[in-house]
Amino acid sequence: MVRIKHRYMLVNILYPSPPAKKPGNTPSNNDDIPFSVHFRQPTPDQLTPQLLLRLIRDGVANLFGDYGSGKVAGSLQNNAPVKYLSPATSTAIIRCSREHYRLVWAALTFVTRLPKPVDQMCVLQVVRVSGTIRKAEEEAIRRARLHIRRAQRAVAIVSGAIGAVGGGDGDMVDAMMGEGEVEEEDGVGMFGGIEDFEEGGGAEEEEEAE
Repeated sequence: MVRIKHRYMLVNILYPSPPAKKPGNTPSNNDDIPFSVHFRQPTPDQLTPQLLLRLIRDGVANLFGDYGSGKVAGSLQNNAPVKYLSPATSTAIIRCSREHYRLVWAALTFVTRLPKPVDQMCVLQVVRVSGTIRKAEEEAIRRARLHIRRAQRAVAIVSGAIGAVGGGDGDMVDAMMGEGEVEEEDGVGMFGGIEDFEEGGGAEEEEEAE
């Protein structure tokens, strides 16, 4: 009996534009929230697994035509491929076949806007590709903790920079340099997907087992 091999992709939904203000809203402290916090804002609840799956199918069809649609059709049936979707953390785990996961990865990379009823500009960033869902879940938890700490530091840095405006430009530059140090310390860049070939989930070990 042949075991079907899969890949699990951990996807972050990022928003390059701040959330739109509703008419009649008065200015609030939200205007002072750092861009890094806006960039990882929660996703509207209208984004469902069915909508995300349709977005992936349409993306594969647009990029690779009938060839791509036929290749991924077997692993993108029903709602099973979307193993996890959290609007609160804008995170999803998508399962697809090992042979064709790069087609799905490419389709996710070229997404620039979530479809209606969300209808919002976004970036879908694949940050981990693993042979087991456990590895993808562990990476999602690790990154969520790091982003929470990063947001807390960014808010503190912005508050300190605003207070340093009256003290001179040097203090402002020091505060801005501090935000860059946070990025390096966290060890989680904004780009650079990771393919995991560990603990029997990798292509090399699976091929040896065959």
